[in-house]
Amino acid sequence: MQKLDTFKLPNHFRGRSGIVVQLWWMVDFFFFKLSPQFMYGWRRFILRLFGAKIGRGVIIRPSVTITYPWKVSIDDDSWIGDDVVLYSLGEIEIGANAVVSQKSYLCAGSHDYTKNDFPIWSKKVTIEDECWLGTDVFVAPGVTIRKGTVVGARSSVYKDLPEAKVCMGNPAKVIKDRIYEK
Repeated sequence: MQKLDTFKLPNHFRGRSGIVVQLWWMVDFFFFKLSPQFMYGWRRFILRLFGAKIGRGVIIRPSVTITYPWKVSIDDDSWIGDDVVLYSLGEIEIGANAVVSQKSYLCAGSHDYTKNDFPIWSKKVTIEDECWLGTDVFVAPGVTIRKGTVVGARSSVYKDLPEAKVCMGNPAKVIKDRIYEK
């Protein structure tokens, strides 16, 4: 039986002080989310100020939610769509030329439901170069999606996916190879 009154956040779990976390939430609300759609450079600047590693040409929509930007890395020319959640309790790494489509949810942490104090934990999520996550894809903690893989809309990914495949379903499974036209 869980007893939430015994829960304790581990020291340094958030990766920054409570003051920095609160400052991020205010800046996110007033300056990130309220910025016009076309101000991609502004949002990259704000995220970098808070320790995110953001490559050149990255497109991040203003409706994106990022829990702790200092735990996020997005490489060159990647796109993060409307209403995406980067639940960065742990690290989230997104490679170059990757697309995370609207309403997708990358989850880098959870709780241990088998223990009374319901402890929180995190595991890195990795989306490698040239991946495409379709609309409303869920990616679980600790998952790696290998280079060039496409994940179909509304899929849930609970285990690593191999390179250059098309995957879909709940749980996501390999459907076929991804073939590139020259």
